[in-house]
Amino acid sequence: MSFIVRAALPGEYAEAGRVTAEGYHADDLLRRPDGLIDNDYEAQLTDADRRAREAELMVAVDGDKVLGTVTWCPPTSPLRELATRPDQAEFRMLSVAPAGRRRGVGRGLVEACLDRARAEGMRLLLSSLPQMTAAHALYREFGFVRAPELDHSPKPYVHLWAFRLSLNP
Repeated sequence: MSFIVRAALPGEYAEAGRVTAEGYHADDLLRRPDGLIDNDYEAQLTDADRRAREAELMVAVDGDKVLGTVTWCPPTSPLRELATRPDQAEFRMLSVAPAGRRRGVGRGLVEACLDRARAEGMRLLLSSLPQMTAAHALYREFGFVRAPELDHSPKPYVHLWAFRLSLNP
């Protein structure tokens, strides 16, 4: 592995936000059914400073190059969507820039979240668009299972699938 995963540094926030949005754009995940770009969600993705304040922003870096990001949402985070109990956490906005793909970056970011959840004795939840099939395959490899009872729609044109994972400490 030629990268490391760690907490983002303040000087990396702008690049982390750009990389997050770039990954979503590369997979055409920001396009609404009417063909327009969901500018509100793109703004949330690029606002890495807010994510670092209201949750914990992790990055995968190779030297000084940000390859991918994920937002870890512990119980105190207002960015949590699914996790409602103190023993639950979730991660959101997992994204790998095209330049970082096929290098295990996504896997490394998920592993960092799993390590964090294990260390804190947390159960993990996450949401994903139905078309994020590569991410679903990765989540299944780690033991995540679908939790359809937690599926939700934060916007009328966005339907998210929920996944859960219970870990042994």
